[in-house]
Amino acid sequence: MLIPMVIAAIVTHSSTETPVVILKEVDGEEMLPVWIGLPEAEAIVSELKGMRFSRPMTHDLLKNILELIHVKVVRVEICDLKSNTYFALIRLRYGEKEISIDARPSDAMALSARMNAPIFVADAVIRKSRQTELQDYNDGESEQTKKWKEILENMNPDDFGNT
Repeated sequence: MLIPMVIAAIVTHSSTETPVVILKEVDGEEMLPVWIGLPEAEAIVSELKGMRFSRPMTHDLLKNILELIHVKVVRVEICDLKSNTYFALIRLRYGEKEISIDARPSDAMALSARMNAPIFVADAVIRKSRQTELQDYNDGESEQTKKWKEILENMNPDDFGNT
């Protein structure tokens, strides 16, 4: 089952300065933190804030190409989690044909923001994320678990919707 989510916030972890996208369920309370790179975070934030540059950035270029050849981004799916790495698919429609392209979640979300395409997360990914956190907790807290706990402890309701 796919759960519709939106980008609720992009925060920077205080000690590592690593950007984290916080996805939140559209009609629920589920949340999923996705650690991403700084350039990808900047690409997402710049689009969400409506910033325009004199020359197209990489995700803008991809958007322009897709629009030129009449390909629609139907949706983005964060579809798997293996060894603490998230995997995504970009679902495209060209005429009557739908195709899937493997992508990093950060690039998929940056394109989603530009193309107004919905983001979905497989419920199995959320379960695996919880299991990973629980396993890390039982094995002694991993760095990622400590980072996530710190982010959650420092968040307040005003953080959501702000990028």
